[in-house]
Amino acid sequence: MAVAIKPKSKFVPHAYQRYCINRLLTDEALGLFLDLGLGKTVITLTAINDLKYNRFAIRKALVVAPKKVAEATWTNEAEKWEHLRHLRIMPVLGSKQKRIRALNTPADIYVINRDNVVWLTEYYRNAWPFDLVVLDELSSFKNHAAKRTKALMWVRSHIKRIVGLTGTPAPNGLLDLWAQIFLLDRGERLEKYITHYRQKYFEQNYNGFGYTAKPGADEVIHSKIADICISMKAEDYLELPDAITNVIPVALDDKAKKLYEKMEKDLLLQIEDTEITATSAAVLTGKLLQLCNGALYDEDRNVHEIHDNKLEAFVELIEQLNGKPALVFYSYQHDLARIKKALEPMKLRVRELQTPQDQLDWNAGQVDILLAHPASAAYGLNLQDGGNHVVWFGLTWSLELYQQANGRLHRQGQKQKVILHHLVVQGGADEDVMQALEGKAATQDKLLEALKARIDRVKSE
Repeated sequence: MAVAIKPKSKFVPHAYQRYCINRLLTDEALGLFLDLGLGKTVITLTAINDLKYNRFAIRKALVVAPKKVAEATWTNEAEKWEHLRHLRIMPVLGSKQKRIRALNTPADIYVINRDNVVWLTEYYRNAWPFDLVVLDELSSFKNHAAKRTKALMWVRSHIKRIVGLTGTPAPNGLLDLWAQIFLLDRGERLEKYITHYRQKYFEQNYNGFGYTAKPGADEVIHSKIADICISMKAEDYLELPDAITNVIPVALDDKAKKLYEKMEKDLLLQIEDTEITATSAAVLTGKLLQLCNGALYDEDRNVHEIHDNKLEAFVELIEQLNGKPALVFYSYQHDLARIKKALEPMKLRVRELQTPQDQLDWNAGQVDILLAHPASAAYGLNLQDGGNHVVWFGLTWSLELYQQANGRLHRQGQKQKVILHHLVVQGGADEDVMQALEGKAATQDKLLEALKARIDRVKSE
């Protein structure tokens, strides 16, 4: 899948972004507790670039991220901005042999998925080479007993600078904070041992299970960590638009990429010598968008599952929301079935938007994930009381449907900034739709234009 080279954008930081960058330059340990969509990645990359090339304060940086984020997000973000174009970012993914080869390739930033942290610490042991470590989704390390948390604690003394990024540091209560803050300050603020932290700020429940914070403990804890953490919610920043667009790049793995390319080529070349009408273009792009989502209907409406790459990125996004409710738009029935199955292990309250009661329950905070098709949720529904996160699992060419569906949350009465998350397969038809939606030109002409460009590209390969 050849990807068109897009012109670099000039990064003009908002005031809060400049503040965060400056703190990253001066502080050796910092927690950035910023809502999704506020630009944690570009903030961090800008600081890393300055620390390495202007201040000569670091040599190598390591980013630890969820798998799908490690595959695409950091590389894509660096490629987007003019001032970051020279940064060499090396994903450390795949087999052990591939990971070792990547670690021995010269780069500025190495990006590894969190499941390989234990392996990485054992590989380097006391020869740890990274003087700056970024924990993308710090709340992944909230369990002090988890192997990956212990592994990082083990090498923490070798890390000169550390950054923790998350939108929700304590989704299940203040106990979650100890391990995360320990990784930042090695026990300076919230005690050196979890047992001491519990004794100081919590009381064990009468039934012997779990702990409850002592009266006033939350204020004391927050005041103790205030100097090492920057906490910002999207709605606090009036300079931002009312709705924030967050594009999440999805990289297909090698097997899925080959399958996608073969099926895309076969589909496109079938109509090579046929005049493309709006109807045939819609059918064809529909199939390509199904492929991006991971499954495909055949002529008898049987479902063929192709890949889980977008589904994996979706699950990681829901994890990052840490319990915040999300309105999720899907395109096809096979999307719906696969999404529901993927969410089952997460024990969330998942509901399809079908009845007036579903709407009432969502607005009452009784639903975590509300699944809807944009055509059925586009008009007349007031869902703004139930949350502020919209997730587009599958994209639509209809600009009207897209805007109306977003308007279920982004409307009068919404008390928070609405964040619109889009899962976009790199090099796939998703990119055509996203480009058109961002340009507010998702029209029949744009669809035909994008499809003809894809056919020309396939014919020339």
